[in-house]
Amino acid sequence: MGVIVVSGTGTEIGKTVVTAAVAAVAAATGRKVAVLKPAQTGLVSGEPGDAHEAARLAGHGVTAVELARFPEPLAPNTAARRAGLAAVGPREVAEAAEKLATEHDLVLVEGAGGLLVRLDDTGGTLADAAGLLRAPVLVVTAAGLGTLNATQLTTEALRARSLEPLGVVIGSWPTAPDLAARCNLADLPVTSGAPLIGCVPAGAGAREPDAFRRSAPSWLAPVLGGAWDADAFTTAVA
Repeated sequence: MGVIVVSGTGTEIGKTVVTAAVAAVAAATGRKVAVLKPAQTGLVSGEPGDAHEAARLAGHGVTAVELARFPEPLAPNTAARRAGLAAVGPREVAEAAEKLATEHDLVLVEGAGGLLVRLDDTGGTLADAAGLLRAPVLVVTAAGLGTLNATQLTTEALRARSLEPLGVVIGSWPTAPDLAARCNLADLPVTSGAPLIGCVPAGAGAREPDAFRRSAPSWLAPVLGGAWDADAFTTAVA
């Protein structure tokens, strides 16, 4: 997989930390990795964005690329319009990812918010970019109540566009999971039709980079280069 698109079922669910973990595991094996953020919103010039944070945690010389930045924490098309700046459409995202793929073994394209958040005023989305790239989509979701519906909507939207989800990763697993979270481990693969291929503990992004890199393989399934086992984890926390 030369390019993987990383999409969430919403905002603030751990996309950047999951992206960093996938990058760290791949880079540790000697692969050359890049993280591409098409549109960073909610930050002004000079503040570290999601791509740079993922690269910092992953280490190993991971490349961070940001195509555009808009200061207000809004959907990319709205933030671009309000800032009077040019939006970044799916075609530009795909072209940037393809260029990075000529120089890297793995390119991780991290979206903003959910799969169908608009990138530009023509209605282009991250799903459109994934379609142009013919890239698998890694779906990052929440652990608790409501995640089954959001995850199923995302995977159904992918399949409606002839895109297949690579799998689902829980972006922030609580230290004391409630009943809904524990049940969701078994229910997520059934409702989404996609395998559960990772579970990142809450607060993982606050770890020192060296500790983050050492632990990352234990959060991801073998398809992502790690050693995490969904069945064993589900049994252990049930």
